[in-house]
Amino acid sequence: MNNRSLMDIDTVALCDEDSAIVIIDQTKLPGTIETVSLHTQKEIWDAIYRLMVRGAPAIGDTAAMAYYLAAKGHIKDDPAVSPDALTEMLPEDKAYMASSRPTAVNLFWALDRMERVYLANREKTNEEILAILRAECEEIKDEDIRVCHAIGEYGLSLVKPGDGILTHCNAGQLATAKYGTATAPIYLGQERGYHFRVFADETRPLLQGARLTAAELHASGVDVTVICDNMSSSVMQRGWVDAVFVGCDRVAANGDTANKIGTSVVACVARQYGVPVYICAPTSTIDMNCPTGADIPIEERRPEEVTELWYKERMAPEGIKVYNPAFDVTDHTLIAGIVTEYGIARPPYDKSFAEIFAKKEEHPL
Repeated sequence: MNNRSLMDIDTVALCDEDSAIVIIDQTKLPGTIETVSLHTQKEIWDAIYRLMVRGAPAIGDTAAMAYYLAAKGHIKDDPAVSPDALTEMLPEDKAYMASSRPTAVNLFWALDRMERVYLANREKTNEEILAILRAECEEIKDEDIRVCHAIGEYGLSLVKPGDGILTHCNAGQLATAKYGTATAPIYLGQERGYHFRVFADETRPLLQGARLTAAELHASGVDVTVICDNMSSSVMQRGWVDAVFVGCDRVAANGDTANKIGTSVVACVARQYGVPVYICAPTSTIDMNCPTGADIPIEERRPEEVTELWYKERMAPEGIKVYNPAFDVTDHTLIAGIVTEYGIARPPYDKSFAEIFAKKEEHPL
């Protein structure tokens, strides 16, 4: 595998000429770098569900493009389709795409944003509508890049050159359009000679830390060491970790966060050893309609991911029960700060979130 080429490929890209979304198939990494063109709504839905494309911001980018392609498909099938007919069909497409994964709020945020833009322009010509929707989905992706860079700048202010950083799962470039969220401070630090030492949790059962985070950091020249999920205590106990940076799929209004299963364990261990835990999250991931982490829907995935996915032979008895949640909730009391593109939110989160959203309203990126 040519590691260097991985960072040169867009995680998600719209190919309008082919009416397709082109993604890196993340289920094939790190051994094979393969791009896949998704043409139908079912192909896009499957790609999100099967984690071919994953990470909250990248899912949002993909969903926005899917909405545009749905509208384009309806208009291609019937160039004279009426606003009323289109307004009836698009909510069905939106609901279908929204059903692909339940936890990542960016999925719903992007679809809602596209729908608002459509409804505000539904009386325009079909050609004008398509141009507007295409521009909006491209802007969502471009905004993703600006947001991640800003998160990186704020996150970098929390660490110093030579620090050890632990990250869990993949909140890197493969989870976004560029930079990543939790890895954005690492990439900016790499550019500026900070020489971070990064520990990437393996993150069972899908091994996203080992397969994805390690691959992209290594390809970028970062000093990265893979550790198994149950080794975080060992490296913190030895004083090798100065900060934990993780992403998340949803932030509740009280500051609780849902991230890859095992994040709450890392946060508990970090509390024991006095290591600050920072959640790197775009404001689009903050769900002010979700009061606490208890209100976040947690996706449960197929038992085969635990019992046989990565093994030559099945590693658990036939018929054994398996509990396989994709995410867990980290209590806000274990979090030192939530790093957004508009600043770092700290307890009490109701106050700091209000300040950050006010800043966003006044100075949008």
